[in-house]
Amino acid sequence: MLELYHNAASTCSQKVRMVLEEKSLDYTSRPIDLIAGEQHDPAYVKLNPNHVVPTLIHEGRALIESSLINEYLDDAFPKVPMKPGDPAGRHAMRLWVKRFDQSTQGAIGVVTFAIGPRRLILDQPEEVREANLAAIPDPARRAVRRSVIEHGIHAPEFDGAMGTLVELLDDMETALAGQNWLTGNAFGLADAGVLPYVLRLDHLAMTPLLSADVRPKVADWYARVQARPAFTVAVSEWLPEPLLNVFRSGGEAVWGQVERLIQTD
Repeated sequence: MLELYHNAASTCSQKVRMVLEEKSLDYTSRPIDLIAGEQHDPAYVKLNPNHVVPTLIHEGRALIESSLINEYLDDAFPKVPMKPGDPAGRHAMRLWVKRFDQSTQGAIGVVTFAIGPRRLILDQPEEVREANLAAIPDPARRAVRRSVIEHGIHAPEFDGAMGTLVELLDDMETALAGQNWLTGNAFGLADAGVLPYVLRLDHLAMTPLLSADVRPKVADWYARVQARPAFTVAVSEWLPEPLLNVFRSGGEAVWGQVERLIQTD
C-alpha cells in the first residue's frame, strides 16, 4: 500500500520514516543514492519534480514534501495521532513545522555540505560533480550548494546557517521548559520534524551544542527520542557507519573554528 523513495541519511527522509514507524506502518523501501545523483533520474523526477527525497506513494498517488507527507500520514492513518488534539496545540505544531521548512532545512543543508560529504563530492570526477550540480532545478539552491562545496565553512552562507541552528536549539530549550515534548506531553509531528536536524548536528561533531551543561532540556529531549523504539528502526539502523565517520571526522576537524564563530556571534 505504501512505497517510500528515500535516502538513509536524508534529514527529510528520516522525519517521514520516524512517523511511519511511530504509527507501525509497513512500507516498501525504494532507496535513492543522493551522492550518485539518482534523485535526478528522469523516472524519479516524474514522481518528484523537485529532484529531492522523500516521495511517498500511496494508492497510486505520489506525495512530496516531507512535512506535508507527515500530515497526510496522520490524516490517513489516525490510529496513533501525532498532531495535538486542541486547535492551539495544532497551531503551535504548524509554527514549528513552518520554521523547519522555511529556514532550518536550508541551514542544515549548508552546514552538512560544508562539513560532511564535501570531501566525497570533491573527490568525484569533475564532470560527475558538475552534472549533479547542474541538475539541481532551483538556481538559488544550486548556487548555495556550489558555494559550500567549494569553500566549506568559509562559504559566506555558513555563518548565517549556524546562527539559524543555534537559535533553533535555544528556542527548543525554552519550549521544553514546561513540557516533555515540543507541543505538549506526547511525541508528535513537531518532534519528528526537528529530530533529524538535532541528530545531524550530533553526527557532525557539533555535540557540545547539545550538552546538558549548555541546554539541559534539549539534551534530555534528545536522549528520550533516541530511546524510542521507532528511532532505532527508522533512523539509526539505516545510517551507514562509513558515512557517519566522514561526518564526524569532518566536524571534529573544524569544530574549533565553528565554536569561535558561534561565540563571536
